[in-house]
Amino acid sequence: MTTQHAGIVWNPTKTDRDELEAAVRDAAGEANPPEVSWFETREDDPGRAATKDALDAGADLIVAAGGDGTVRAVAEHLAETGAVAELGIVPRGTGNLLARNLEIPLNDAAAALTRAFTGAASPLDIGWAEVTTPTGVERKAFAVMAGFGIDAHMITETDDDLKDKAGWLAYVESLGRAVSASAVIDLQLSVDGGDERPERAHTVILGNCGMLQGGLTLLPDADPRDGQLDLLVLHADGMAGWLDTLRTAAWDNGIKRVFSGGRAASGDSTTHRRLTELRVVLAEPREFEVDGDELGEITQARVWIQPGAVRVR
Repeated sequence: MTTQHAGIVWNPTKTDRDELEAAVRDAAGEANPPEVSWFETREDDPGRAATKDALDAGADLIVAAGGDGTVRAVAEHLAETGAVAELGIVPRGTGNLLARNLEIPLNDAAAALTRAFTGAASPLDIGWAEVTTPTGVERKAFAVMAGFGIDAHMITETDDDLKDKAGWLAYVESLGRAVSASAVIDLQLSVDGGDERPERAHTVILGNCGMLQGGLTLLPDADPRDGQLDLLVLHADGMAGWLDTLRTAAWDNGIKRVFSGGRAASGDSTTHRRLTELRVVLAEPREFEVDGDELGEITQARVWIQPGAVRVR
């Protein structure tokens, strides 16, 4: 699809418009550059309203220029409305997880925009999480991962100033505190409309994509175009449990899997499976996150996949 009108939704806390304008000139070249309009995100709205404005202006390509939160908000509006406009990404955040999983250039805005302006689009699944918090029910989309436990605690425990200086390595600094905060609790899980089953765990992650920062693959079977979510449940309690978790991740689903193939393996302290919908009820409130955005403490959630919800370049 040839881009006629690109609406650039940009986060001023993550990138500079002058830099983006220079990158647009480099990416568009001299032959038939697209019309470009600019839509700034707000502190109280990371991109939904700006995306609506871009669509109302006639954009057939929405470029999300910012971090994972900006990309998530833009994709959420496109998926929710069924808009025909395609999605491009200029990664300018700390994690840039969707861009990493889609192999979009991370440190070259002109290269990322060239991909957005000229690349072929393909379907991208979008996950949805409907959670119950003390203030009511909230529904949010995610493109990469959602869940509670160690991942959500890493986000809440990470120092924002350190994140600005050290990037994604700031999450590593918070890992010890996140582990300490991730106590095993009782759960009820229902998979794909089945009966509720009791479970004890400290972390439940549902992934549309599998790779984290630093090239670490958390969900080796995750594919953002297969119409399924990948579930990871961590039960580790004590040193022996954490050692088993590391063994399963590094050996069974890492080195061993490279040579033998097959699906992700479960262990004594980990459970892997694939699904299209999960319902979970927690015995105790836990922090819940979607693509790095905190939703607060929840007591129950329903998470499902919307196949091919967005076309991404």
